[in-house]
Amino acid sequence: MTNIRENQRCEASAQICVLPTCHLPLANLQTAFPIFVVTMSSYHYIKLGGSLITDKTRALTPRPRVIQRLARELAAARAARPDARWILGHGSGSYGHVVGQKYAIRSGVQDARGWQGFVETGYIAGQLHRWVLAALIRAGLPAISFPPSALITSRDGHVRHIHVAPIQAALEHGLIPLVYGDVVFDATRGGVILSTEEVFAGLAAYFPPERLTLVGLVDGVYTEDPARNPQAQRIAHLRLEQLDAWRQALGGSHGADVTGGMAGKIQAAARLIQQYPSLHVHLLSGQIPGHLQTHLIHPDLPLGTTLSA
Repeated sequence: MTNIRENQRCEASAQICVLPTCHLPLANLQTAFPIFVVTMSSYHYIKLGGSLITDKTRALTPRPRVIQRLARELAAARAARPDARWILGHGSGSYGHVVGQKYAIRSGVQDARGWQGFVETGYIAGQLHRWVLAALIRAGLPAISFPPSALITSRDGHVRHIHVAPIQAALEHGLIPLVYGDVVFDATRGGVILSTEEVFAGLAAYFPPERLTLVGLVDGVYTEDPARNPQAQRIAHLRLEQLDAWRQALGGSHGADVTGGMAGKIQAAARLIQQYPSLHVHLLSGQIPGHLQTHLIHPDLPLGTTLSA
């Protein structure tokens, strides 16, 4: 449980400071503030990719059977490992990306048309979010929604402030936070879209990651695009220094994507590993029934591709 201690500095190596509206690094927190002191734990961040849970080639097209199956696999894994600490997220796929591209929200909001696009993008992303949340709850998981637009502000496209206290409370009560790629207000650009990986990166400062699993269509990184060359070989393990050599294999994104495609997501994961050298990032397919469940129960099995320092 959270203990409240006043006028004490947190040891960053063992504890984490959580203020109701905390956005400063630990080193900058003033000891005069009342602070919540939370013992650090490691978390498993899991993202269901937008290309997996939607048809990215057709606007506003979910894949409900896939979403429901993934929810059941998550529930089975949770039953097998009830002490696992998860933070879940999902991409926007053919929902937020299509509208976001139309209005170029990623580069900022400058006028009334842009703000109309901002609210439409948030609304559309929320529609897919409700599909995912409903499936998780139906599967028996205590998932709770945390829309980034209500929790996060950014500066020049980078997370600046997160209201983390509600997420901390959810975790303490055994609930599973669910976030997603969303619009947020930005001090420099007015408004922007943050990807799920960028939201995860912001949360990682408060809830340190042990593992990050990115669940998509393809079972990891291959020597070539397996959709074009069936002879392509899966790469079981990649280290950061090998990424440049495999950059072409990472490719982009099939269908609309305003947050960087696969290559951008790998680079975001690489930056997290640089910050958290013990972090393992797993890329695997959610198309294979039971694959996600097996990975979550036995995370060290060589499934997909593992990226590490």
